[in-house]
Amino acid sequence: MQKTDFFNVGAAVLLALAAAPPAAVAQTAAEKATVDAAKAAGVVGEQADGFLGFVKPGDAAQQAAVASINAGRAQLYREAAAENKVSAAAAGASAFTNVIQGRVKPGEYYKPANGGWTRK
Repeated sequence: MQKTDFFNVGAAVLLALAAAPPAAVAQTAAEKATVDAAKAAGVVGEQADGFLGFVKPGDAAQQAAVASINAGRAQLYREAAAENKVSAAAAGASAFTNVIQGRVKPGEYYKPANGGWTRK
């Protein structure tokens, strides 16, 4: 896959995330709020595979919200992968690249491939 294709897949995934109704990404407003607060507190961050991960242990509500949102992302990555003839892993990694560029706020954490948690 060429670099431009990689970014196009990521952009397609992000557009799907923005346009999809909450049920399509298995995310409720409460789950999103829980994860947003956990990101702001340095508990949850974005990982290179396109999924949320724990920077440090989270509580039960945070764990449930992360699991639900990750399940929705997995579905979107499978759909984007099928449409773009790439693997779901490539779609998730491409989405991560776009998320780091535009959605991770200063002070929040992300985890690049083969790296540790990094604060933006």
